[in-house]
Amino acid sequence: MSLPDQNKVAEIKDRLEKRRVTLSDGTSLPCLGQGTWYMGEDPQAKSKEIKALQLGIELGMKLIDTAEMYGNGGSERLVGEAIKGMRGDVFLVSKVYPHNSGLQKISTACENSLNRLGTDHLDLYLLHWRGNIPLEETIAGMEQLKKEGKILRWGVSNFDTDDMEELWNTPGGQKCVTNQVLYHLGSRGIDFDLLPWEKEHDIPIMAYSPLAQGGSLRNRLLSDPVMVDLAGKHNVEPLQIALAWTIRTNQVIAIPKAVQEQHVLENAEAATIELTDKELNRIDDIFPKPRQKMPLDIK
Repeated sequence: MSLPDQNKVAEIKDRLEKRRVTLSDGTSLPCLGQGTWYMGEDPQAKSKEIKALQLGIELGMKLIDTAEMYGNGGSERLVGEAIKGMRGDVFLVSKVYPHNSGLQKISTACENSLNRLGTDHLDLYLLHWRGNIPLEETIAGMEQLKKEGKILRWGVSNFDTDDMEELWNTPGGQKCVTNQVLYHLGSRGIDFDLLPWEKEHDIPIMAYSPLAQGGSLRNRLLSDPVMVDLAGKHNVEPLQIALAWTIRTNQVIAIPKAVQEQHVLENAEAATIELTDKELNRIDDIFPKPRQKMPLDIK
């Protein structure tokens, strides 16, 4: 596809530049980045995936999230190719397996990720989910990687409120800058207690799969009469309304994945959508906030 007219591109980039989220270390980032789950697994899709990531960077979605788990490192290799020659324009995030997060393995795991990505440092390194390694040991490993310059900051992923409490009360745990979790209109469990806890402690959320992962829920986001009506009023697609909802505050960075360039553009355009209080209330009516504690949704 060809990009829309330069005025539209400029509007999107300007809006993303203004709608920013601040990590707990003071780093300011656009509210939209790019996910890469399932990328780098199909050689025939490689060219299309690289072009999609590069278009996202051009539109201002400069945070790219990957992991050593994705495609057994294939996603990291793909990202490395996509950002070649533009590393300075990208905020690069990767994640370490829990079993690699101890002092004996984390340095090697990080070095392997750096080699696959073709860079000498990560902007952010996340513990992919809670494992059997003591938090003290993972924190020590992360801090050592910072001292060595291999990572600039670290965080966690798939941590529920009690996990975050334990992390916060572990020496060095308050240096965590973000928690990446599943969050979208059909999975609002974190709205009950985790999101308020993170706001109180000045740790923003990074939302993966903000448009759900297919199936009946995604179909509902696409076809619900309220979503369709709001999309018509804003002259956008229903999924763009869903994404605009996810980034409605300055506390969430959403990282949708897109392979089709049209979808990349639509994701970026979501940053230009301003939902009114009345519209947000209509969405709450059909996708209500939980009234009790929900188990953390992990996909």
